[in-house]
Amino acid sequence: MRLVAVGVVALLALLYYRPVRTYVNTKHTLQARSAEVHALSQRKKQFEQRLSEIERGSSLVRGARRLGLVKPGEHLFIVQGIPEWRRANSRR
Repeated sequence: MRLVAVGVVALLALLYYRPVRTYVNTKHTLQARSAEVHALSQRKKQFEQRLSEIERGSSLVRGARRLGLVKPGEHLFIVQGIPEWRRANSRR
């Protein structure tokens, strides 16, 4: 009688092995995909913010200013020696 019970338990364990293994693998895959979706959502938000800045033109204007470009009617002033001035005035 014990041998039959052990046999039944062993048979049930064999029958449940694959579904449980598949469930665990699927759960790990789902967690990995969820993390990937979260990371991609963050990248999408960053790209949307960058796109809105570009559409507003603020980053375009900053880039043009760094290149030394000015708007019509403006005057360009180039100030040199700022690091030396800061060093000289920070000692006081």
